[in-house]
Amino acid sequence: MKFRRKFNTFRGGRLVAIGLSAAFLAACGHPVQKKLEGRWVGESVENFDDREMALATGWARGTSFEFSGATVTVAVPAEEPRSGAYKVVQAHNNDVYVAVARPDGKSDRVHFRLDDEHSIRWMLGESRSIVLRREN
Repeated sequence: MKFRRKFNTFRGGRLVAIGLSAAFLAACGHPVQKKLEGRWVGESVENFDDREMALATGWARGTSFEFSGATVTVAVPAEEPRSGAYKVVQAHNNDVYVAVARPDGKSDRVHFRLDDEHSIRWMLGESRSIVLRREN
């Protein structure tokens, strides 16, 4: 009986330690999250056809991402801003992929390219991108 109580206490303490470690690691997040932290506003577009350039640039300038902890708020023209939890799922060199949770339980994968501490690119595919600058 005495052995079982000591074993259960040890096991319980070990489970608490594992739980605290997991919570600590989740709170820290990926190191790239610090680089994303803050508000990023659309500035320009790259690799759009000339006939689309004015419309795409106007749309990009109305777009913003705000990263705060493990939450991102995305604002695009003609829509209400949306917020959701995000996590970095892959980072290699300057390419960062994040998964943003949607209300339906699914997630959207977003590709960013980190230029420097003041500029990032939202990579849209087909070599198109939106250049975002950090707002002070």
